Amino acid sequence: MQTITLGGNGPIVTAIGVGTWAWGDTLFWAYGKDFGSQDVAEAFQASIDAGVTFFDTAEVYGLGESERLIGKFRQQTSATIQIATKYFPLPWRWRRKSIANALTASLERLQTSQISLYQIHWPLEFVLKTRDFMDVLAQEVKNGRIQSVGVSNYSAAQMTIAHDYLAERGIPLAVNQVPYSLLTRQIEQNGVLQKAKQLGVTILAYSPLAQGLLTGKYNAETVKHLQGARRFDSRFSSSALQQLEPLFSTLKDLSEKYDKTPAQISLNWLIAQGNVIPIPGAKNALQARQNAGALGWSLTPEEVELLRQKSIK
Repeated sequence: MQTITLGGNGPIVTAIGVGTWAWGDTLFWAYGKDFGSQDVAEAFQASIDAGVTFFDTAEVYGLGESERLIGKFRQQTSATIQIATKYFPLPWRWRRKSIANALTASLERLQTSQISLYQIHWPLEFVLKTRDFMDVLAQEVKNGRIQSVGVSNYSAAQMTIAHDYLAERGIPLAVNQVPYSLLTRQIEQNGVLQKAKQLGVTILAYSPLAQGLLTGKYNAETVKHLQGARRFDSRFSSSALQQLEPLFSTLKDLSEKYDKTPAQISLNWLIAQGNVIPIPGAKNALQARQNAGALGWSLTPEEVELLRQKSIK
């Protein structure tokens, strides 16, 4: 199984993870309608069976339900899993103690005393500032409740500030979790990817399949029946899909060459960037197994570049 060390010297996790935003979320992902607790339980087990043991969640996913589900599932397996979760700095949580209290609540829902990674979900500064966040999380590393510190949706400048504050406490910044896919490549232009490489920060790539656009299952007919968050995404319009046809065609050609799905090709492309961990969602066992199929093989450098050229910048 391919693995990556978070931040270069943090916990060792699998080179692909499982994003669990949809687990328990009824607002955006129609949890309880198109899929339910049994489906995600099977996705959890299928991931482990395939060797993928890194799960990313957050306290706001399903208002804690995603964490509760993972906590329940981890009690039912003997496998060692790595869990990442996040703190959302809502405006009324204005004391440093609020961060520690939120971590306590997450650990209780996850039914564990320690997690591999704790992240600040958004760089929203009200009364609490970046130094406050980093000081508290550095202390939690020393307390043993978290193994590593991360941020999410931070710009290159914000990530650097967080890195420097942590360095003062002797703690590395392990992760910046940002959207990254063949169709979402802003971090290549805005300095985040380059700065992460300079600082030794691992990129956790969320929405690595662009909400499913890179799976190959969406066309002018299927987009008429969209559910959840995709209904609000302009990329799922018939005209937008038509513009993506050159990329889809290339993905199809490579799929046939490697006997892989377009999604597996797209995830492998991200892994090929180096120190990038895609965390695709999985609502059922089939999706979990398909995601794991991105591991154990590699696109050639020429194919990586070809996909880069075909994708929208």
